[in-house]
Amino acid sequence: MAKAIFIDRVDGKPGQVYYPLSLRTIPSPPPPQGREVVVKLSAAALNHRDLFLRQHLYPGVTFDVPLGTDGCGVIIAAGADVPNRDRWMGKRVIVNPGVGWREAPDGPEDARGYRILGGTKLYEKGTLQELLSIDVDEVEEAPDHLSDAEAAALPLTGLTGWRALVHKAGERNSTVGSTVLVTGIGGGVALAVLQFAVARGVDVYVTSSSEEKLRRAAELGAKGGVNYRTDGWEKKLQQLLPPERVFDAIIDGAGGDSIEKSVKLLKAGGVLVVYGMTVSPKMPFLMQAVLKNIDVRGTTMGSRREFAEMLAFVRQHKIRPVVSRVLKSSLDDLAGLDALFGEMKQGRQFGKLVLEFADAESKL
Repeated sequence: MAKAIFIDRVDGKPGQVYYPLSLRTIPSPPPPQGREVVVKLSAAALNHRDLFLRQHLYPGVTFDVPLGTDGCGVIIAAGADVPNRDRWMGKRVIVNPGVGWREAPDGPEDARGYRILGGTKLYEKGTLQELLSIDVDEVEEAPDHLSDAEAAALPLTGLTGWRALVHKAGERNSTVGSTVLVTGIGGGVALAVLQFAVARGVDVYVTSSSEEKLRRAAELGAKGGVNYRTDGWEKKLQQLLPPERVFDAIIDGAGGDSIEKSVKLLKAGGVLVVYGMTVSPKMPFLMQAVLKNIDVRGTTMGSRREFAEMLAFVRQHKIRPVVSRVLKSSLDDLAGLDALFGEMKQGRQFGKLVLEFADAESKL
């Protein structure tokens, strides 16, 4: 038997309900068949989607699938058809956070769309459990320079940030000589974009409502930043740029008035990449943006190929995901895990929140 974290059903309307966490004992995976491997997970990271699931604000909510999208662990069993089977045994791996999207540049090839690990009826697996059975094609060897907590912090936000910067903003806007604005620094995706862009030689500027987060972003390589709660913050941001420099791209997770601000900040033909709309689910497309030839590009997650690209870049540049806090405990520690959710709910974190498991005794 093995332990796993679920949410339990209670009465309440979407957005008002807050489903409690539940520790359950589930059957251990059977011996793997074909190309399956069994991963003994050592760490799992939280994402905002986990919070949205608890609030019933995410599609496909279910109470029968473990939570968790991000995970790192060691392969303890492998099916007979796993290529180089002996090489995989004992390997520390990172789990690909979703399926249904192999390599197409525009979006998932699978008619069912992209299905993300954890907490929904769309994919029956999650990473907040001790043992995970999964196809070997859905794991990548973890970079040696990362701790278990750092490796677990990387998948979803790293993949989303990589696609947003490199494939959506585009190569010419994300290389040496480019200038990029990353809004809302402190969240996992924004920090991943910052780290990737700095490693690619981009001049990066940031916004936040926290002076402390602006300071920490500067330590990670940001050229400057402004508090977006300050009146006329876009003018202050422009004043930070070298003479005659403008932004080539803006990577935004807020929505709202992003297009209005982008018209003032982007070069003609610049790109606004939107990976979320935490401020507002609607963004008016202004005529000024049309006249300035601004591209607005939506993006979410990424393909299996982009996941491998991202990990190769992390390995090459020895990038370490920013981890806000690690809870070194076991899955039994529901109070500790709830406290991590509380930090995310209040927006106090700078980087990822990770549960690093105490050694599990479960065996196949």
